[in-house]
Amino acid sequence: MGPDQTAKSLERGLIEIAPLAYMRGRTLDDSFIILDEAQNTTAEQMKMFLTRLGFGSKMVITGDVTQIDLPRGKKSGLIEAKSILHGIDEIGFVFFAEQDVVRHSLVQKIIVAYDHAAEKQD
Repeated sequence: MGPDQTAKSLERGLIEIAPLAYMRGRTLDDSFIILDEAQNTTAEQMKMFLTRLGFGSKMVITGDVTQIDLPRGKKSGLIEAKSILHGIDEIGFVFFAEQDVVRHSLVQKIIVAYDHAAEKQD
């Protein structure tokens, strides 16, 4: 989909971009829903988002649990959802490693260095 078609789809309401806070009270039927940067959701926000799923819809949730920006003591809703939902057959999880980084090759080395530092702290 090119920029012109995207703009038209936004104008016609076929594509909607909405903050997480605007999801409360909605049911999203016949939709493809993407939640990006989900590592920064709280457990309450994640549950609220997941329960918006309506008939004929699919959800994709993305996030990097190594980049959580929540205040200390706040658990990521993404981490909690993975723990709670891992046994439900209709829900799948895909994990990426540093080899999957598509940025500058130095980024892979940075990720490995941070992972090693975190292991030493544990």
